[in-house]
Amino acid sequence: MNRPSLEVALLWSALALLALAYAWRWYALERARRKQDRDADAGVSRWPRPGDGLTGFVANFFDTLGIGSFATTTAIFKLRGRVADDRIPGTLNVGHALPTIVQALIFIAVVGVDFVTLAGMIAAAVAGAWAGVRVVARLPKRAIQIGMGIALLVSALLFLATNLQWLPGGGDTLGLHGATLAFAIAASFVLGALMMLGIGLYAPCLILVSLLGMNPLAAFPIMMGACAFLMPVGGAAFVRSGRYDLRAAFGLTLGGIPGVLIAAFLVKSLPLEWLRWLVLAVTLYAAVQMLLSARRARTEAAGSLKADRA
Repeated sequence: MNRPSLEVALLWSALALLALAYAWRWYALERARRKQDRDADAGVSRWPRPGDGLTGFVANFFDTLGIGSFATTTAIFKLRGRVADDRIPGTLNVGHALPTIVQALIFIAVVGVDFVTLAGMIAAAVAGAWAGVRVVARLPKRAIQIGMGIALLVSALLFLATNLQWLPGGGDTLGLHGATLAFAIAASFVLGALMMLGIGLYAPCLILVSLLGMNPLAAFPIMMGACAFLMPVGGAAFVRSGRYDLRAAFGLTLGGIPGVLIAAFLVKSLPLEWLRWLVLAVTLYAAVQMLLSARRARTEAAGSLKADRA
């Protein structure tokens, strides 16, 4: 089932305009913040570290091949001690937004999915992100640590299920209708909201479309298109709140875009099972570290409260 070229052109145009608007909004907000905090920011570099660009390249290279970037990036951040826990969700959404738009442009053109299904699931995910980011941006640090720890454990379980072939194989259809489409749209809203907490959309979306009898290949334009529209929505909100790491996010963007292009046009496919096992191990480590950080924060808060009462 191939979509008419007009629909592809409209989606491409919307994504291109969104990318330009997001990049300008990011720049304008940071420029205004720098003017406001000129004294505090004097001599502070805005350029990413080399490791940030390498993280963006690796995460988005394998993201394009279906591994997902959020769990991978979070694990690398925890291993490096690079980004404060409460700033990781914002950094992920801000930094991976533009590389994900590039992915969407490629896969929407290559894989033909029923337009109503594609547009409905994308719109629902964006609406979910818009609702979710307002909650996440206001959560205390410990709540984010617990939420991301659980999210990483879920990601690890999904990697395990993929490697052990526990996931449904899917069917051959490229579109949904009626009650099934309504369910998929509702589920996409929830996945979009959860993404603002750092729970990647790719694996859950792949499971969803497979359970509903769709061709697993159809998940790629759906999940990449959804992320391409929702991440700039959430990312701009995180930039506005300042609850993210600018240098790390900038590095993810600069390294991520060439990673996407090389994976999509030069590599195209790799035997990824061994990589999923590696990512599974690293993700479990990051999940444990995140939950331990939340436990330490609780212990420290309890100790401070006792000291105040004494």
